[in-house]
Amino acid sequence: MSEREVMEFDVVIVGGGPAGLSSACRIMQLAQEQEKEISVCLVEKGSEIGAHILSGAVVDPIALEELYPNWKALGAPLNTEVKVDELHWLHDDKVSRQFSNWMIPKTMHNEGNYVISLGNLCRWLAEKAEELGVEVFPGFTAATVAYDDSGRVEGVITGDMGIAADGTEKDSYMPGMLLKAKYTIFAEGCRGHLGKQLIQHFGLDKDADPQHYGLGIKELWDVPAEQSKPGTVIHTAGWPLGNEAGGGGFLYHLENNQVVVGLITDLNYKNPFLSPYDEFQRYKHHPLIAKHLQGGKRVSYGARAIAKGGLRSLPEMVFEGGLLIGCDAGTLNPGKIKGTHTAMKTGLLAAESIVNALLGENPPSKLTDFTEAFNASWVGKELQQTRNFVPVMHKLGTFFGGAYNWVDQNLCSGSLPFNFTDVVPDYASLELAEKHQKIVYPKPDGLLSFDKLSSVFLSNTNHDEDQPSHLKLTDKDIPIQKNLPMYDEPAQRYCPAGVYEVVEKEGESVFQVNSQNCVHCKTCDIKDPSQNITWVVPEGTGGPNYPNM
Repeated sequence: MSEREVMEFDVVIVGGGPAGLSSACRIMQLAQEQEKEISVCLVEKGSEIGAHILSGAVVDPIALEELYPNWKALGAPLNTEVKVDELHWLHDDKVSRQFSNWMIPKTMHNEGNYVISLGNLCRWLAEKAEELGVEVFPGFTAATVAYDDSGRVEGVITGDMGIAADGTEKDSYMPGMLLKAKYTIFAEGCRGHLGKQLIQHFGLDKDADPQHYGLGIKELWDVPAEQSKPGTVIHTAGWPLGNEAGGGGFLYHLENNQVVVGLITDLNYKNPFLSPYDEFQRYKHHPLIAKHLQGGKRVSYGARAIAKGGLRSLPEMVFEGGLLIGCDAGTLNPGKIKGTHTAMKTGLLAAESIVNALLGENPPSKLTDFTEAFNASWVGKELQQTRNFVPVMHKLGTFFGGAYNWVDQNLCSGSLPFNFTDVVPDYASLELAEKHQKIVYPKPDGLLSFDKLSSVFLSNTNHDEDQPSHLKLTDKDIPIQKNLPMYDEPAQRYCPAGVYEVVEKEGESVFQVNSQNCVHCKTCDIKDPSQNITWVVPEGTGGPNYPNM
């Protein structure tokens, strides 16, 4: 085995999303203010910054204004301010009712927010980070956490390149590097594979409820100019998920005659026959949604899990040698259905805590002042205000839970003296197939609805086929011997990219894993009822390449 190269920095950041990039920029800003040299390295597994970024996205600019008060003059790609903000209840596949403004929880109002491409915002932030002196390395995976002899995190080891599917070294083999740091920031996004390991290793979630997740599926459409209404924001609840699952839909008008449309399905659903992908495809046929897409052309597709448990599910974010920030920890505000501004704020707070430590004579191993700053900040207060938002929806359902949240948020500012919890992990909520009827979904029409493989094609997903699968089965027999008879193997349906199939070979059922299709949504890692699938990073640059998403 070749010797690993070692590169040393003051700070290593894992993940080129809004949290990691905001942290990188802020560290360098503070270093300049203090006239101190601080070396920062940021690694991103996507082929470029933004390649793996997927979000709605309606963004509150509050954290961006703290990072760059003159962001408009600097050309940050927030071009479309919200002008129309609507919430509709879909009774069925034809009938809908718009909620009056006063009926919507205050946290869900979008005045002053912007409809954006989060990928483009991250590309812009990466440019600013590099201008400040951050070393940005796209196409490099952080495969392993590195610990020193005392058990403190001392950095990460990047993934080996050039390993064949059988585990042998190809001619192109290059061993990963050890990136050592005084502090390491983990900002991988929802269900980060290293974040998951760190939470378990340090017991960071011992005082938290289980994290809860949704699966967001999104498409980008070019529409005729006469249909374009930049700044229009539409959210929906009810159909098609109805009583089958929590969640809701969204449709936003961007600039340049583009529309984004998507559906979020809560992953605590019970029916193993439910397919979030197919629910989304039929969602687009509702007259309220279809009229915005008619005559348009679908140009991109993607999917990503969302950590939505809120404050009740938030683990401790600091540990010996580093921090867990943004959606890697789960800082999305479920009451606002927004996580970009909160992720960015955690990045700013992490930067301030680290720079203060590096300026001191004896930098502490654990940055406990971050926790105090987080709780005292507006992000801590936001999450405190909406702490019951998700568990009450899980307990009372979308309609009655929504009514409770309206009273709590609009009349009491989140101060109702009740504590709701949901301690059932999402995977454990799945019920046996024998308790449910199969769902017969309509065939795609090729105009508004489409099959999975044509969708994956639009995500520009690519993995080198001759590499070990990054979807690890703890027991290869469980899918057929346990999940198939008990749950009709739900991986066939919960995966939005056609990765998992049950096929017949020589008269026997075989579990087939098409890992090349994987869009890195992490749903399998979350929802598998046997917790038999572990998502790890593939070779660097693998996965989707999202444009303008």
